[in-house]
Amino acid sequence: MKHRYLPITEQDQKEMLETIGISSMEEMFSDIPQGVRFQGELQVGNALSEQGLLRYMRELAGRNADFQRYASFLGAGIYDHHLPVVINHVISRSEFYTAYTPYQPEISQGELQAIFEFQSYICELTGMAVANASMYDGATALAEAGALASGATKRSRLLVSRAVHPEARAVLRTTARGLNLDVVEIRVTSEGVTDLDDLASKVASDDTAAVILQSPNFFGCLEDIAAAEPLAHGAGALLVVSANPLTLGLLEAPGKLGADIVVGDCQPLGIPAALGGPSCGYFAVAESWMRRMPGRIVGQTVDRDGKRGFVLTLQAREQHIRREKATSNICSNQALLALCASVYLSTMGKQGIQDVGTLNVRKAHYAANRLTASGLELPFTGSYFNEFAVKLPDGTNIEELNRQLLHKGFIGGYDLGRDYPELAGHLLIAVTEQRTREDIDAFAAALEELV
Repeated sequence: MKHRYLPITEQDQKEMLETIGISSMEEMFSDIPQGVRFQGELQVGNALSEQGLLRYMRELAGRNADFQRYASFLGAGIYDHHLPVVINHVISRSEFYTAYTPYQPEISQGELQAIFEFQSYICELTGMAVANASMYDGATALAEAGALASGATKRSRLLVSRAVHPEARAVLRTTARGLNLDVVEIRVTSEGVTDLDDLASKVASDDTAAVILQSPNFFGCLEDIAAAEPLAHGAGALLVVSANPLTLGLLEAPGKLGADIVVGDCQPLGIPAALGGPSCGYFAVAESWMRRMPGRIVGQTVDRDGKRGFVLTLQAREQHIRREKATSNICSNQALLALCASVYLSTMGKQGIQDVGTLNVRKAHYAANRLTASGLELPFTGSYFNEFAVKLPDGTNIEELNRQLLHKGFIGGYDLGRDYPELAGHLLIAVTEQRTREDIDAFAAALEELV
């Protein structure tokens, strides 16, 4: 222990041993029988110098296929979007990246205002009355929406479309199991959207608490929220919509289409992919469900001098109120990543969000046309935003195909057969504003060559 900045020096260790009345570390463990002690050395590498450790970690990091060196066509929930450099500048300020929970409003005004701005942006995008301070991610937000619906309606049956992200459905089932809720899946049509006839037959039960849809759904297709709304509300159920927030610069807000709860993942709003996380979930509700919303809400007020200020207005978890009154055990929020989303939306502005959305739509459709011109087939003919499925020739090994694409400089699409056996041999491809015409043409040529 020669390094002066290590917290425990040899002298510190000697003084601690003397204080407890022993002479060595070996003596500290004398009560543990020799027969159960590990004998020998752990199979770990030798200690490295600081320079050696940095070199080793850089070598490990270099094995990752990152967005700087590869053109990514992989989506399925995490996307390669433009990250304005100002985002990292703002979130790297110590008053933001070291902040945890703003319990003391008098010294947390900056953090509270950042969260308030996030909530305001989410309400404007979704068309809802109230949004909370954020959730862990889109999947947990979806599960909490199901729990809210059950508590609000006093019913125990959740209808969820099979076109909802498979991982989000898995989280929903896990949460539902603990709450004794029944999760029933709604079929998907051959067009890649929720089967409204199947929904109509299943929602008729007087025990249905919520109808849960995702738009654009996991296949990239846009759902007909307006058509699902009367089916849900006619049966006394709440309508829950999971939406990619970046699409809401172009598409009608779910709140305007009758949704009671709108949730989603903010990763497309300036949050790095970061090998799959962490991310930030958003959760917005109609005003009637505000007091049942999980997490916390930051509110705007004035002090006794009339100056604008911010406070934690609503906290509906058991740390703050009686356990039996709590609506959720969500005990934190993703404030730093919510700040990423707020800075992104502030930087882009209304017109910028629309422009980015338009680029996503146009580039995705150009890519789809380019791939079909190469002889590939699109199994779904409905509308889509920036993600679509492609049917590959029979017998294509998608894992091997993606490995070969990587050698050519491309991160390939998602194998839909992993989650949908009936879609074996189908590739889910995402095209964002980051992809150039040259990227798309080269990717199409590589696919044409390999399949």
